Amino acid sequence: MATSQAPTRQAITLKGSTNLVTEFFKYAANTILFQRGVYPSDDFHMVKKYGQTVLVTQDLALENYLDRILKQVNKWLLTGSVTQLVLAIISKDARLPLERWVFDVNLVEQPADPAEPTPAKPESEIQAEIRYILKQIVSTVTFLPIIDTPTVFNILAYTHDSADVPADEWVDTDPLAIEASKSQQVKLRSFSTDVHRIEALVAYRYEG
Repeated sequence: MATSQAPTRQAITLKGSTNLVTEFFKYAANTILFQRGVYPSDDFHMVKKYGQTVLVTQDLALENYLDRILKQVNKWLLTGSVTQLVLAIISKDARLPLERWVFDVNLVEQPADPAEPTPAKPESEIQAEIRYILKQIVSTVTFLPIIDTPTVFNILAYTHDSADVPADEWVDTDPLAIEASKSQQVKLRSFSTDVHRIEALVAYRYEG
């Protein structure tokens, strides 16, 4: 008598994971820029994502800038070349780093025995983890110092020496670090796919 078995759900691929992580960075960056007042609130509109409402820029110049950066980040993720992304908020006039939103990029360790693969992680679980991080970013306004000066932002990428870095778009730069004596930090939630694990934290200038 023939028997049949329901097909097992495939683990998320490197490309699928890369696209999920890249998309997360897009919405995380938009959420940070809105919540921290780097751009006027009128520049954002609401969209539905991850089962919740998120705010996304309508500023074409900013949208194009983020898209260009994330296109390169996507390539680095595919080759395992990027280890950390940082969104730094800087005072516009004094050029003083006020906040560093840090996202560490790690590869999930694969089982030593390919005959016993780790069960695939449901996408619904991944999206729930992303949802929690975005909610945490929103809630940080309750403890982060009020920013009462005009600000700009910069995105930094930490890559392996072997990474292919487009010289016309990316340059070696100051890490925009906050002096240790004036820095506080809060660890945020993490999320993982079958391929990547993203650890997040925010470091901020505290003069008190």
